[in-house]
Amino acid sequence: MASNILCLVLIHGVVSRCWWAKAEPMVSYHDNEWGVPEHDDQNLLEFLILEGAQAGLSWLTILQRREGYREAFSHYDAKKISKYGKKEIERLAENDSIIRNRAKIRSAVNNARQFLRIQDEFGSFDRYIWGFVGNRQLRNRFRNRSDVPAYTPLSEKVSADLKRRGFTFVGPTICYSFMQAVG
Repeated sequence: MASNILCLVLIHGVVSRCWWAKAEPMVSYHDNEWGVPEHDDQNLLEFLILEGAQAGLSWLTILQRREGYREAFSHYDAKKISKYGKKEIERLAENDSIIRNRAKIRSAVNNARQFLRIQDEFGSFDRYIWGFVGNRQLRNRFRNRSDVPAYTPLSEKVSADLKRRGFTFVGPTICYSFMQAVG
């Protein structure tokens, strides 16, 4: 959805990456996933949940727990997650392979339920979310790190619509990070 040209540049045979991609697993994530257009609903749900979990934390913290999240959240099967109740939420709150913040866990379950509603309405979450950008990737051309915003008018619009639909932990900054992550 949104990609930052500032990040991966080949200069005289040397790769120059974003300032935040200095070591693994950030380098692999940066080079292989970040900014690559994603259209698979299950992967889109993964990023939506991970971005919500990341609020107030570093992305490195989340990447280090990524496999734990996959296991804990049924490999991002929205139908399974949407059925989680108090028992499953308490089990997740005791799982040290994820961020054990109950509000973020409840948000992931709630968002899976809303995700399913969007799939029902639009045919897929992909169709809904990529519709905000006319199904094309936007290219930002920031020259300096200080030019990169925390959010954009578009991420504010996406955030407002998701919130209107009942999603939580989807503020404009989280939405902007999500949009960058999925292309």
